[in-house]
Amino acid sequence: MIAATQEDIDRLSAIGSIVSRTLQFMKESVRPGITTLELDQMGEAFMNSLGARSAPRLMYNFPGATCICVNHETAHGIPGPRVLKDGDLINIDVSAEKDGYFSDSGASMVVGSVVPPKFERLLKAGRESLENALRVARAGERINLIGKAIEATATAAGYSVIRNLGSHGIGKKLHDEPSFIAGFYDKSDQRVLEENQVITIEPFVSTGATRVREFGDGWTLITKPHQRTVQFEHTIIVTKSDPIILT
Repeated sequence: MIAATQEDIDRLSAIGSIVSRTLQFMKESVRPGITTLELDQMGEAFMNSLGARSAPRLMYNFPGATCICVNHETAHGIPGPRVLKDGDLINIDVSAEKDGYFSDSGASMVVGSVVPPKFERLLKAGRESLENALRVARAGERINLIGKAIEATATAAGYSVIRNLGSHGIGKKLHDEPSFIAGFYDKSDQRVLEENQVITIEPFVSTGATRVREFGDGWTLITKPHQRTVQFEHTIIVTKSDPIILT
């Protein structure tokens, strides 16, 4: 989507704020002993109270309001009876709709008050991958610079990137053009970012995995059991300088 009017920008900002607040509320609610379903239900009640609806449920009939992944689960995790434990690595991905506009954000964290050094380094690399990708997301620049920044940051820290998951366009749809923005440097991708284009940037930084596969539930994407992956995500409006971060 191209945010062509002030109304577009205002409505995108509104849903972006709701998504950001919902994600923060859910992160603050994470604790040992809570189930992922309870966490999801809390998040849905919070976003509904602000006038928004779950985007994955609305668009794809996803069996949850948000996507919650634990340990070697990487994306599209279904909330359920799983009880969170100290030391679990959790990812929460929130996307929602209000007044016909969509926004998407996500973050990873460790359950409990103690973050093991191995996860602290991985989380830092994930956050820095997003930050560095945001710096190169400018109108007139090639889209593949986003993946180049993500891959370079992850590799420098000793990690890999998931190559069959990526960022995407968003706006009046949850998934819009550009349909796939690689998290690695794809030399063949000659597309250029446009001014006022609305996209997500979401690195998937892993301890060694480069691809995910579908679990038997038809939704959850996983790596090998010993591997761990973090994801951090913002929805942005591309400008000629620094992007407008909506989430």
